Amino acid sequence: MPRLETQTERIQLRASPSEKRLLQEAAHISKKTLSEFILEKSVIEAEIALSQRTRFVLDSERWSRFIDLLERPIATKPALKKLLGDPSVLER
Repeated sequence: MPRLETQTERIQLRASPSEKRLLQEAAHISKKTLSEFILEKSVIEAEIALSQRTRFVLDSERWSRFIDLLERPIATKPALKKLLGDPSVLER
């Protein structure tokens, strides 16, 4: 997991002895510290949870902006058109 910013914030949690041993063992076989292991897995799960949101609530101003963005004309992107138009490596 690439680090983009300095880690300065602390997160504390409580676990049972068996949960802690399980996490320590998993971290060990992953060649990570316990903190690295827990943080990496937690961030992945957080990204999944957020990506699965199916209901978004917007105020009227943001809703109008959203609709404007959806309805604006499609911008032509020649490089993308070429990329998608050329046969892939698997099709050659």
